[in-house]
Order: sequence, then structure tokens, then C-alpha cells
Amino acid sequence: MSEPTKLPPEIDTSVAHSARIWNYWLGGKDYFPADKRAGDAYRAKVPLAGPMAKESRDFLRRAVGFLVREAGLRQFLDLGAGLPTDNNTHEIAQRIAPDSRVVYVDHDPLVLLHVHALRTATPDGATDYVLADMRDTETVLQGAAKTLEITQPIGLVINDVLGHIEDWDDALSLVRRLVEHLPSGSYLVLSHSTAADEEHWAAQEEYNKSGAIPYILREPSVTVAFFEGLEFVDPGLTSFPRWRPDANTGRLTDRMCWGGVARIP
Repeated sequence: MSEPTKLPPEIDTSVAHSARIWNYWLGGKDYFPADKRAGDAYRAKVPLAGPMAKESRDFLRRAVGFLVREAGLRQFLDLGAGLPTDNNTHEIAQRIAPDSRVVYVDHDPLVLLHVHALRTATPDGATDYVLADMRDTETVLQGAAKTLEITQPIGLVINDVLGHIEDWDDALSLVRRLVEHLPSGSYLVLSHSTAADEEHWAAQEEYNKSGAIPYILREPSVTVAFFEGLEFVDPGLTSFPRWRPDANTGRLTDRMCWGGVARIP
């Protein structure tokens, strides 16, 4: 595991952090003992937690790949960048179309330590980072406009981070504000976790009471509202293994995580 010699004072390594736990489950190295303990404890109760993280990243690969290859997008705005691992949005897009431009948004001080990895780009493309709370849409859009052409179609990526906004109305309002500011022909890529069973609900409630940043599990019948007024790409909002699977698609989390891609008319 990686433990930088100089950490910002606001990073408390004694308390588990969801981004670092996610990094641990993905096989990364940017986590601390508290994150490993919390990740192992959660996984003991929800054995599919590790595959869930991997299949979430693979949904991102397929969704961004679709938007580059089939929708012709070359611009992406990724909210809640998290810690860089394999198959980040800019790597997926620029591997297919080297001139793709990607802007990440996050306000986590730990992510700032790794921002150089998120800014790596192909010679023809661009990758940048906006330090902002994703709910501050004005700052997000102003920062993104330094790299992206806001009047041209953009892929808005919100991959499994809205559960960290505890109030449902706040989460819904955030998505709608951003969608309203993007031009016709843009797309929304959005995923959200739900519970696989009662044990999963209980494990998440216990985690949320631990002092770590909570994550609110929501049913697909609720999160489909994020796409209201948009034009779903087939097969609509569905579980990760069912969204345009390919030969490399994992198929373990058929109940836990749902995602969709929709065009902004």
C-alpha cells in the first residue's frame, strides 16, 4: 500500500475513506490500514463488493467506448474522479480517439496528490482537473470550459458517486442542473448502487454509521429519475452485466449496480 510522506492535514488516515477502499478493492496501492480493515470487513459481509468495484469500472469502459466509437463524442466531463487506477475515462477515450478531451472534477484532498496521473494525455488530446465540489455546478462548468468546448456535445460521466449525496432532492437537482447546461447531442453516463439483499442493506447501514463518508443505496426504480426527459440508449437503465456486454464483461453483480447512457435532446 502507498503512504505518501507528506499528506494534507485534512486527511485523516485513521478513518476509512470510500475512495481508498474502492482503490483497495480494485487492486490499487493508494490506501491505508483503516481502509483495508474496513474494506475487508465489508467484503466479509458482502462478498461481491470486490467484483462490484471491478464491474463498475468495466461499465465505464463500455459506456465511454460506446460514446467515442458510436456517438462520435470527443469531450467528457467526469464528476467525482476518485483515485486513478486502470481504465480511467481519459485512458478509455484517448485509446480509441487520441484527440479526446477529458476534464475530471473532485474536491478530495487525497485525489489532489495524484492529480498528475489524471492530467496525463495523448499528444493530440487534453486532460485536466477541476478542484470543486460537484454540487457547485457554476464552478464545475466554468472550470470545464477552460478545456472543453461547452457549446459542443459532451459526455457527462457520473459513475457511482451520487450515493455520497445523502439528500435525494440534492442529488437529483445536481444532475438536472448540469444536464440543462449541456448542448443537444450530449450524453449522460450514470450509475448507482443498490443492495443485493438484506445482508447488503445491513452492511451498508453499519458502514454509514462508522464515521466514514456515507453512501446511500437506492433502488433503480428511484434512480431512473436521473434520466427523466433524456433519450435512453438501449438497453436503458439496467444492471452492469446487462449493459451492452462484451467478451470481457463480468457477470457477478446482476443485482447490486445499475447504469445507463442517455442522449440529451
